[in-house]
Amino acid sequence: MSPGTLLLLLLAHGVQAQVENRVIFLLGTFQNVSVSRNETVQAVVSRIPADVAYVTLQFHTQHRNATLSYSRMPGLGPSLTAVDSGLLSALVPSQATLSLFMSSPDEDTVAGTGVVLPYSSTDPVPGACNAEVNLDIDPNVYILYNLYETTIRFAPANLGYERGGTPPACDTSTEPDTRWRLRYDVYQYFLPENDLSESSLFAAIQAVADVQGAMKNGKRVMTLLASDASTAGFNSIPGQGVVYSVVVRDSLRNASASYVPAHTYACSFASTLDGCHTLGKISTKIFFTIAGLAGLFVCFFGHRFFKCELFCMGFSFATFFFFVLITRTTDLDYDICLAVSVVIGVAGGVILVMSWWRFGSVMACVVVVGLMLGFLVASTVLFTPLGDLNVLRRSDAVFWSTFCCIMVTVPLFFVRWPREGNIVTCGAVGAYAVILAVNAYIYTSLSFITLNILKRFLNDYFSAVFTDVPFQSADYVMITVWVVLGVSGVVLQLYRERTRPFFPPSPYLMWLQERERRKTNVLDPSYHFPPLRNRLLARARQLTRRMEPAGEHTPLLL
Repeated sequence: MSPGTLLLLLLAHGVQAQVENRVIFLLGTFQNVSVSRNETVQAVVSRIPADVAYVTLQFHTQHRNATLSYSRMPGLGPSLTAVDSGLLSALVPSQATLSLFMSSPDEDTVAGTGVVLPYSSTDPVPGACNAEVNLDIDPNVYILYNLYETTIRFAPANLGYERGGTPPACDTSTEPDTRWRLRYDVYQYFLPENDLSESSLFAAIQAVADVQGAMKNGKRVMTLLASDASTAGFNSIPGQGVVYSVVVRDSLRNASASYVPAHTYACSFASTLDGCHTLGKISTKIFFTIAGLAGLFVCFFGHRFFKCELFCMGFSFATFFFFVLITRTTDLDYDICLAVSVVIGVAGGVILVMSWWRFGSVMACVVVVGLMLGFLVASTVLFTPLGDLNVLRRSDAVFWSTFCCIMVTVPLFFVRWPREGNIVTCGAVGAYAVILAVNAYIYTSLSFITLNILKRFLNDYFSAVFTDVPFQSADYVMITVWVVLGVSGVVLQLYRERTRPFFPPSPYLMWLQERERRKTNVLDPSYHFPPLRNRLLARARQLTRRMEPAGEHTPLLL
């Protein structure tokens, strides 16, 4: 829309021209902008080279919406209101100056950073084949997230064209000379862990805002063809900042262009409960704190106190299983689901202990313990980049078959080395419980080893999600803690138990043996001890019968 047309439109609506602030943008240079309420800021770009066919204006804030528009009044023309917003302006011949407008849709002042990027006529035009009605050309990346996954979407691009030229048709043909030859590279850039600062976000945005920055600093996670749906799913990591950028490439012209990057923390800055600054429910912290203390005990003393170890393993198995079952089959609140699962978990731990107490089958109990280690090993294997292979990500059957095979294979080693396998399980699983307890207070990516499996159990569509998580300095520290605790616990228990029996005997079987020994050993004083029934009857008779005094009743002889 030209300035003259805009002025006529304003006069036709009886609107007076507003005196607004002006911000001068240099091509490719970031500019910090603050927009007060009831204020419109004019973004001016001048001295645009003749070889630039179009430009994109990006404006990013941390969590407050900002409005970008082609006109001074957003309601009079196309506009976009978002946290990460961008507009694309195709230039006409001889145009060297451009003005776009920024405003705050809410009652608060909006502060952010913006940049204007130039592109030539050979570069693809991001979002030029947009099917939405809001913007004819939409170069933005849109983000939706929930507890389990984060989804991005964007509009397909078109081939570049000269100033004043006619844009190529979008869907009339699929020949190689149309937009169907374009490719879309999706990049992911993680912010520092536990860093919710605005400066950190702006630095990340500046690092991946253009094509060169996305290629150099971002991690390419996938490439989409023009025939693919222009969407991608990723693992939600509440509290962890992530910037997603998309680069569209034209291999025939050896040209590329960048969409407007978008960011998310997978949490809300406005929520007072479980917001980005208050992540983690109290119930979750209490649960994992107790679990961490129990895990520390099992790590160093699990095999020595076999009943305590069995209770902890049975509790963990039953709690996880029934939490998944209750969450999938009911609409109960999270705290209620967790409380019910804990109660059932206590019952599961007691049942496992009582089964060993009554039947004395060590191997049966050790197999259950081995399945816990197998679960952790399988989760760890699929937490690696192996879990993002297309054959595992797109097929639930292949994923769960692989998971179950690894999980079931681990307990087979317990048949040959039951004591060693049990001690290794105590060290590995107990130390990981400590890591989960730490995660309740300080974020660590290691929690997603098991959390990703839990999410896939609970969400039918989580299989299509990329489960990549950042590994930063805090995670390497936690890996060290996990390894040191696990190895120390295993070595200590192996050393302490080297001269002891492999497993403690069953209390019930010991009681049976003791009772049989008392029946057959006549030299044992307990052999002559009357049965309980006779002792109770004798005691009852004493309570109802008058006892005769003991002593001499005949007269003394002189």
